[in-house]
Amino acid sequence: MTAKTYPIEAPGGFAPVFALGSEDGSGYLALVSHAAPLPTVALAPTAPAALTGLASNAKVAGPFEPTPLAPVFLTLTGEWTGTVRVLRSTDGGATRQPLTIAGTEWAIFHGNACEPVWQEGESGAQIYLDLAPTFGTLTYRIAQ
Repeated sequence: MTAKTYPIEAPGGFAPVFALGSEDGSGYLALVSHAAPLPTVALAPTAPAALTGLASNAKVAGPFEPTPLAPVFLTLTGEWTGTVRVLRSTDGGATRQPLTIAGTEWAIFHGNACEPVWQEGESGAQIYLDLAPTFGTLTYRIAQ
């Protein structure tokens, strides 16, 4: 609520008052204030199930279909050597393209990692992992 006072002038002698509010989570009105602002943040859609697994031989894992506008995290763990590449498809996996920046491929890993690798903007696009361990077993997880 406001601590300011406002004079009422003639001829009415009154001032109409109204309040804004929103539902408080339990079915009651919560008046808008500094402590309870209007909910104006768009929430991301529900994240898909994580794509997880183990690899000791070369394979392609996927698809993982990320929800748009939320970062995609890749986690690689284990005792292994080799290469992991993150690929993207917009045609159901028929073609898979490497992620690039300024025409140079990136999102290539040669060791354990835990980091955001992509943020999708197109509904229906899919992410794949091109796993090529040459020694050991790696554990992979891609999730939002």
